[in-house]
Amino acid sequence: MGAEPALDDSGARRRMLVIVNPYATSTSRRLKSLVISALRGRYAVEAVDTDAPGHAIKLGRRASAEGFDVVVAFGGDGTVNEAANGLAGSDTPLTCLPGGAQNVYAKLLGIPGDVVDATEHLLALADDWRPRRVDLGRVDGRLFVFASGLGLDAAVVRSVDANPAAKARLRHWYYAAAGIRTFVTEYAVRPPCIDVEVDGQTVRGVTALVQTGDAYTFWGPRPLHVAEDVTLDDGALAGIVLQRASVVDMPSIMTRLFSGLRVVDHRRIIGWNGVQSLVCRSVDGRPVPLQVDGDHIGDVVEARYEVVPGGLAVIA
Repeated sequence: MGAEPALDDSGARRRMLVIVNPYATSTSRRLKSLVISALRGRYAVEAVDTDAPGHAIKLGRRASAEGFDVVVAFGGDGTVNEAANGLAGSDTPLTCLPGGAQNVYAKLLGIPGDVVDATEHLLALADDWRPRRVDLGRVDGRLFVFASGLGLDAAVVRSVDANPAAKARLRHWYYAAAGIRTFVTEYAVRPPCIDVEVDGQTVRGVTALVQTGDAYTFWGPRPLHVAEDVTLDDGALAGIVLQRASVVDMPSIMTRLFSGLRVVDHRRIIGWNGVQSLVCRSVDGRPVPLQVDGDHIGDVVEARYEVVPGGLAVIA
């Protein structure tokens, strides 16, 4: 904590904008103050609380326009997603401090899951300043940093987002409970049906998952792998289509997911990778829930995906 300040090439202290979601699961006013105070030992820090959906997007754009050296998303994956949407295409790197229920992207970048350890990690980066570029995904104009889903998983996210207090208290256990409830009430009988046009073929199913990197999500600290052969900087998308959701299939799929067996080998799952775009459409015109980076963003009848190679600068 007593080290020299981080300096840029001109000898000035690096400017850091910390975007704080004050309502994130693990963020408190006291914790925020301690973290900001520590970071100011090495950086010229400005911290701003978000006050509405979309605010972090505007803050990311402002940081790029004003020449900040780095933006820190201090919150959950939703805060990270918005900050990335604001920084996309710029040279201003993004990094993270875990403050949400899952913090998937922070884990994918190798940032510690404990906020104190993550703060120490950011302080150490000052002596090893090596930003790199990673891919983004885009669906219907909205960028995502690690994953998007259309169908069952998005319906689960929608259910979880409706009860933020339970989400904050129970975390991944609440996701599990919401998953069971959503499957029974919305997918066990007459689920939505989608056609996925990918890699020159059309696959019919009930859910599509699209990833820019691996893993798809985490169970606490444990990574859960769905798509295969995809990295954050390979310029491609990967994912799966779940062809059927039934009480016969789901137990064996979940067993594979949690045991480390290949999910794509399940007989009801079609996997793909190395693609630049795909299209998903509701077969019967019913709107289907869509999520990006763990946030439900609406129900749609069509979703068009594409990759944005090297669309985001990060430092971790």
